[in-house]
Amino acid sequence: MSRKLILRVGAPAAVLAVVAAQFAAPRSPSKVLAAGPIQHIIIMDKENRSFDSMFGRFPGANGATSFTNPKGRILSLNHQSDALDTDISHAHGEAVKAVDGGRMDRFSLLTGATQERADMADSQFYQSDIPNYWKYARTFALDDNFFSTVMGPSYPNHLFSIAAQDANVDSLPMIGSRQSRRWGCDAAPNTTVEQRTPDNHTKQVFPCFNFRTLADVLDANDVSWKYYAPSQDQSGYVWSSFDSIKHIRFGPDWQSHVVHDRQFATDAAGGTLPTVSWLVEPARVSDHPPASICAGENWTVRQINAIMSNPSQWAHTVIILTWDDFGGFYDHVPPPVGPNGALEFGPRVPAIIISPFSRRSYIDHTFYNFASILRFVEDTYNLPSLNGLDGTSNDLHNALDVNQIPVPPLLLKPRVCD
Repeated sequence: MSRKLILRVGAPAAVLAVVAAQFAAPRSPSKVLAAGPIQHIIIMDKENRSFDSMFGRFPGANGATSFTNPKGRILSLNHQSDALDTDISHAHGEAVKAVDGGRMDRFSLLTGATQERADMADSQFYQSDIPNYWKYARTFALDDNFFSTVMGPSYPNHLFSIAAQDANVDSLPMIGSRQSRRWGCDAAPNTTVEQRTPDNHTKQVFPCFNFRTLADVLDANDVSWKYYAPSQDQSGYVWSSFDSIKHIRFGPDWQSHVVHDRQFATDAAGGTLPTVSWLVEPARVSDHPPASICAGENWTVRQINAIMSNPSQWAHTVIILTWDDFGGFYDHVPPPVGPNGALEFGPRVPAIIISPFSRRSYIDHTFYNFASILRFVEDTYNLPSLNGLDGTSNDLHNALDVNQIPVPPLLLKPRVCD
């Protein structure tokens, strides 16, 4: 199914009218943050939560506590339980259905939405359910206008987080009607993913590509990096995006730069993190339904505590904590159309910028997407962009003030989960 503008027919005119103003002008390398105090950027990309499902009740944010159902009735969002019975479908076609041309009123019709006779797609957490995530948001900078780059599932959005492109894929890697246990070059030979062609049709291709990534730009400019991710025999390996990049999976970077996620806390506490880090988590602590959000939050707290426990490293670090897609959960803000109507963004996802340089207790309304993270890295270290999307996306500098009195570390205690 195409992501072209045709799917946006019926979108509110006001939404379409302001889209052009949300994109940054084509960039030339910025030196605003280059060679400055930011020596470490850490990208933590968790799973499957919309903004309203986690921060819809957050004071001052553009959140919602009610929704409109397919019959046009306005109802209160249900209270979401810590763990669900099953995942809620968030495939591309299902996302298009939920968004409903910008009306945002058909989430309850998604596969898996109804659980224990309750509409869990139209539900949200309270502050007491995710207290530590809220503490980060209250202390640092919360972005309430951050959209997943692709209207759909994890695979293409994770590719955008490393390359600002997704090879025009729309789906998860599949073996027939079954999801593949591995998603990239290590997938079974009969694994395919749906790819859009230039004439706006689709074909099935093996999920192993060879496009340039941010890692290639970092290598070319002698900027250190690591990709911390579960190993091949562990849950969560499917989100190891560099497995889908042939020249990295079968090249020297795989041995020298792609390391086990368990190494991250050791490197962080020891002050040996590279300049750029991606951190991918095991499935059980990913926040991906039906897993416990308490367990996922605790894992996140432990990783961030490790970073903050080293004062000299914390003093020069920016952590970007976000979630890869909406996961089938309600959000009230219609996704904008991309430049020239050529790309549809997915629903909003939470993003928290955690740093000594984060504007204190700040809510950032700037329009961002996953390519904004890459642009931020590029601008910070004066690197060239990869393609048009990172080059025209806003970077994250509005959430930061490198000249302020630094925000001290916020060491939190993991909770006791039920």
